[in-house]
Amino acid sequence: MVFANMSPEDKHTLVQHLEDLRKSILISVIAVLATTLVSFSFNEKLMEVVMYPVSGFEQRMIVTGITEAFFVKLKLSFLSGFILAFPIILWALWRFFKPALYPRERKYVYLFLPFSLLLFVVGLLFAYFVVLKVVLGFFIFMAGDSLEPLFKVDQYMSFVIGFILPFGLIFQMPVASFLLAKLGIIKYEALVKNRKYAILIFFVVAAILTPPDPLSQIMLAIPMMFLFEISLFTAKYASRKAITQELV
Repeated sequence: MVFANMSPEDKHTLVQHLEDLRKSILISVIAVLATTLVSFSFNEKLMEVVMYPVSGFEQRMIVTGITEAFFVKLKLSFLSGFILAFPIILWALWRFFKPALYPRERKYVYLFLPFSLLLFVVGLLFAYFVVLKVVLGFFIFMAGDSLEPLFKVDQYMSFVIGFILPFGLIFQMPVASFLLAKLGIIKYEALVKNRKYAILIFFVVAAILTPPDPLSQIMLAIPMMFLFEISLFTAKYASRKAITQELV
C-alpha cells in the first residue's frame, strides 16, 4: 500500500536504491566465494597458522568424526576467505551508502575507517601472539601429569576463533569513543564519573564474548580497561575540539 501511494519519482528512487543494494550484496557474496575457494586450496597452510599457538606445547590434534576434518578446513577456508574479501565488502557497502552521506560525514569515514581496521588487526594479533599462548599454556599446565591433553580439532579451532575475534572488536573502543563524543552522544565527564561501573561492565562483556573460563575473561577484561583509559583521552580531545568549533 505504501509503495502504491508513492509518486513515480519516489518509486524510481526506491527501485534504484534496492538495485544498488542488490549489486552490493552480490559483489560481496561473489568475493567471499572466490576467496574461500582460493583459501581452501591452501587449507594445510591455514591449519598450520591456527595450530601455531599450541605448537610449542607439543600437543596433538585428534579427529573423532568422519567428516570433522573436512568441515573444519571448510570453515577455516570460509573465515580466511571472508577476511581476504573484507576490503571488497567494505567497498561494496561504501558504494551503497556514499550517496546518502554529506561531505563532512564522508570525511570522517575516510579518516577513521583505516584507523579502525588497523586497531582491529592489532587486537587480533595481540590475542593470537600474546594472550592465547598464555591461556593455552595455563590449561595444559592444569592437566598435570595424571591427564594427557588431546585437543579435538573442531573444538580447538572454535576456541581460537571465539577467543581472538572479541579482541579485534574491543580494540575499536578508542575510535568509537571519539566519534560518540564528537557527536555529543557521550561526555568525557560522564565517562570519568562512571569508570567503576565501566569496569564491572567490562567483566560482564568479557564473560559473554570469551569461552566460559575465568582466565579468558580476565585476559580480555584487562585490555578493555586499558583501552577505556585511552578512550577517555580520545573523548576528551573530541569534546575540546567540538567546543572550539562551536566558539569559532
